[in-house]
Amino acid sequence: MGGTRKSASLFGRCLVIVMAALLSACAGLPQRPALAPEMAVQDTSDTALAKELAPELAKHPGESVFYPLVAGTDAFAMRIALAHVAQRTLDVQYYIFEADDTGAALLAAIMAAADRGVHVRLLLDDIHLARQDKVLSAIDAHPNIEVRVFNPFASRNLRLFEYVTDFGRINRRMHNKSMTADNQLTIVGGRNVGDEYYGAAKTDFSDLDLLAGGPVVPQVSAVFDDYWNSEAAYPISALAKPLSGEEAASEQKRLRQTLDEHAIALQSSAYGKSVLESGVLQAIHQGTLPAFWGRAIVIADRAAKVLTPPEDDSTHAIPKLGKILDSAQHDLTLISPYFVPPDSAMEWLTGLQKRGVQVRILTNSYGATDVSAVHAGYAPRREALLKAGVILYELKPSAYAELAKKKSHGPGGSSRASLHAKTYMVDRHLLFIGSLNLDPRSARLNTEMGIVVDSAPLCEMLGKSVDAALLDAAYQVVVETDPATGKEQMEWVTQEDGVLRTYRSEPNMSGWDHFKQGVLRMLPVESQL
Repeated sequence: MGGTRKSASLFGRCLVIVMAALLSACAGLPQRPALAPEMAVQDTSDTALAKELAPELAKHPGESVFYPLVAGTDAFAMRIALAHVAQRTLDVQYYIFEADDTGAALLAAIMAAADRGVHVRLLLDDIHLARQDKVLSAIDAHPNIEVRVFNPFASRNLRLFEYVTDFGRINRRMHNKSMTADNQLTIVGGRNVGDEYYGAAKTDFSDLDLLAGGPVVPQVSAVFDDYWNSEAAYPISALAKPLSGEEAASEQKRLRQTLDEHAIALQSSAYGKSVLESGVLQAIHQGTLPAFWGRAIVIADRAAKVLTPPEDDSTHAIPKLGKILDSAQHDLTLISPYFVPPDSAMEWLTGLQKRGVQVRILTNSYGATDVSAVHAGYAPRREALLKAGVILYELKPSAYAELAKKKSHGPGGSSRASLHAKTYMVDRHLLFIGSLNLDPRSARLNTEMGIVVDSAPLCEMLGKSVDAALLDAAYQVVVETDPATGKEQMEWVTQEDGVLRTYRSEPNMSGWDHFKQGVLRMLPVESQL
């Protein structure tokens, strides 16, 4: 009897905990404070960045200047540099901002800018901010830094239950990535903030950003303002338990000590030395940084996208991007790590081929993807694309090792490659670089942004670098007829040690992997991919 009572008592306590958690998750978001609209500072012509850019911009009226950031070390070094040179404002917007080595170093540079009097607006999506409220509150306590959280979880500690009680809302995320200094220079692209995006981890996300100056920058700032002032963006002070003055000072002191420790460790590491030797920094110092000029526009979802039904496309970026891609006359190159075209997109792609546009696609192979469910959504579409004439490549997880053998640029042979760039090229003169994947999630659920630039020289440079690396870094997927059976089958062709090799079964996929992929394909989750 005693044991039964103890079990019942334990069960009762567990039930109370679960009920409390569910009630907490059902509580809903607090009332968002009434906030006056805040806009980017428009006149920053007195800043060092403006004065340096002005003479060249005057020679190219209406055009913006671009510097592609291909290597992860260059992309990281330039973000640190932006924080160092900012004099008036820093607007920082990210889906992920990790508390790892590169994240800590960038945050330290941002806080140092605030110490100099730079006004910092830090806007982060809430999906990866679990248990970070104290740190965010400490950052927000700085007199020159404001922190806002986009589409926050109501429950700050028990997020799992909210996936059940409010899935429709929290499934809508801000996937944008931008960092803008003094409304003069901006970095826009596919990279979040974290070691794997900058060549500092065992897995390296192959990605691409643009450093941009000129008329396109105020467009990026206008997108930031739309999100910053959105009803979905909450000041961290409205969500987190308030810190007293002493608590805020103590937490900020602890944070700065942690950041300093990370910075010292990073500077003394091999990676830190490679950042100091970054090609983009060397080119800046030597005055040889290659500049590409062109007219450009920003394409972005409105922040209100997360507040409206997914089927309402009035706030969506994808229709605008679709018109640009559909303008292709002879070739279209699509680079997307998460490539899951719905039936309508399949019809569009095959239709392009029928009217004489050569479509080339680069996405992740099974061994390179970080989301196996996406591969399950993509793989069944390959054969139809190939039979329509689409040229299809899949990045190899060993891409960096293969390129290192050819002394090509990359983070090194020890890193596992995973494609993360979202880059689309039309007729070798129009180029989109941003955060938008060619999948249902980017199209309907998450918010996205990117820059479209009209620059044949930029497209030629990037196109040549991709073409030169493709057979070493990727598998070309083809459909061939098996001479023994007369049946058509898919094959994966690649170059290894300078020799062409053909795989007749999907590389890096075991029997167990095949089984798991089969199970995933039966699940009704395509709209979430």
